[in-house]
Amino acid sequence: MTTDQIAKELCFETVHAEPDREPQGVYCCDLLSVAMAHAPADSAWVTVIGNANAVAVASLTDVACIILADGYSYDEAAIAAAKGKVSLYRSTEPIYETAIAIGKLL
Repeated sequence: MTTDQIAKELCFETVHAEPDREPQGVYCCDLLSVAMAHAPADSAWVTVIGNANAVAVASLTDVACIILADGYSYDEAAIAAAKGKVSLYRSTEPIYETAIAIGKLL
């Protein structure tokens, strides 16, 4: 299942779309240094960190997308930084529920 299909199925808001990717798992972390060290490539990263630093970590780790949970919003710098790098989505659900829902689809 692709990132866009997941977003549509789970009613995520698409903030910025890059070419579709197929996540191979889900990763949850709100500490950027930990995510940088442990986020698996091709994962759907669920977090509440919506700044340009999170986009930089996503780019370094090659995650398939970032899903901002709990209704948090990306700042403008994050959206600008995502261009050419990573798709950004928003969920109104908490991190755990968002991750579980994605995991069920994969």
